[in-house]
Amino acid sequence: MTIIRQGSLFDIQELYDLEPTQRFEAIFSTIDIDPIFAVVTKKSRFGRPVELNYVAMIYSLVARISERIPFIKDLVKRLRNDMIFRLDCGFLVSDIVPSEAAYSRIVTILSESEVLEGAKNTILNQAITEGFINDDTAALNASHFEAKDQAPPKEEKTTSEPKKRGRKSKEEREKWLVEQAEREVNLPLYEKKIEEQLDVSLSELRSQMPQDPQWGVKKNSEGKSVFWYGYKAHLLVGTKSQYILQSLFSSGNLNDGKAAIPLLKGIQENVSLKTLRYTTMDAGYDYEPIYEQVHRLGLQSVIAYNKRNEPEPIGFDKHFAPTCFREHSYRYDSYDAKYETLKYTRPKECKDCPLADQGICQKVYKVKITTDLRKYTAPARGSKTWKTIFKRRTAVERVNAYLKEYFQLNNVRYRTGKRAKVHFDLVTLVYNASKLAADRMNAMLNQRQAA
Repeated sequence: MTIIRQGSLFDIQELYDLEPTQRFEAIFSTIDIDPIFAVVTKKSRFGRPVELNYVAMIYSLVARISERIPFIKDLVKRLRNDMIFRLDCGFLVSDIVPSEAAYSRIVTILSESEVLEGAKNTILNQAITEGFINDDTAALNASHFEAKDQAPPKEEKTTSEPKKRGRKSKEEREKWLVEQAEREVNLPLYEKKIEEQLDVSLSELRSQMPQDPQWGVKKNSEGKSVFWYGYKAHLLVGTKSQYILQSLFSSGNLNDGKAAIPLLKGIQENVSLKTLRYTTMDAGYDYEPIYEQVHRLGLQSVIAYNKRNEPEPIGFDKHFAPTCFREHSYRYDSYDAKYETLKYTRPKECKDCPLADQGICQKVYKVKITTDLRKYTAPARGSKTWKTIFKRRTAVERVNAYLKEYFQLNNVRYRTGKRAKVHFDLVTLVYNASKLAADRMNAMLNQRQAA
């Protein structure tokens, strides 16, 4: 058996160096197959007799992701030509090889169910129970991937009546305000403002998530806009363990910030991770409702600040630390969790300042983070601890790269959003299953070495 070592490609590379039979057995053993089998199997004893091995079909879909088999037709071909692979997936010698249509029917059934979400949460909580996940920080980010189909041609805008220029009369303005209010009420949930999500249940947030392929845009490293037609993967990742703690699939045009609250609520309802203390995100998630949701979970936000043409604060520096009379920044000292208060101490430059003895500049400055959750975070913005935690955010970017490079996230072969979500769920499921399999092998190896 290949020795599994710490510190490499999250130990999954060594897992993939094993013989296929050992690798499949290790990955399959982490997945609770019974709920998935109950969904896809035939429910009635009437009608056409069951001739397919559904358990083996589910395992073969997992093996397709693991083996990087691009098409279902290639999976069927390999099952027909490779007897060892067929047996590794759980098929018997007497079983018939399923057709592409049979796999298509299973994908359709899975697209109408949330069973894969349950399977992912089962693996995650099993990893927590076995002690492989003890992160104190979770990082959130989104990654785009293209749809299979070519983007449809853009619809030509119909010419409307020219708008009336000038100020509206009082009656016209009142009518316009009523129409605007009605339009806002009738908008879909994800077209409303982010704060509308705070009091909505997780099940409703997930059910209303847009999933059809759409045009998306982002800035590349050179600051230029890059367009694509497809989807987005939203991930909340443990920065130390690099497990996917929660995941969401959406249309490519969804604003990244509108996926944050569903992911955070998913942590609250589906993951019993008591060690979690911080969530870190880039400036694309700098919205007050996201800070509010993190605060409701009893966690702390470490999110890059997006200035948005706001005026310079008076009496505070760019990190919102108070400044003295001579505009030296106070130093962050500590955080009192009981009273949710940040403590700042007098700047070093004020040690010999003549104003210090006159009572003009106070020695200690305290501020409650609830004064403004966006500006006052624990640890304080600009502090060494804040910067250290924020650097951990790169973990989610690495996981996004792993999913695309090794787990076929870029290889969506379904035309509809629902069926594409099945592919996304399988990708994230196999990733966490492979991670758990590698961690179990590490633990077994360490036990043998200790003995």
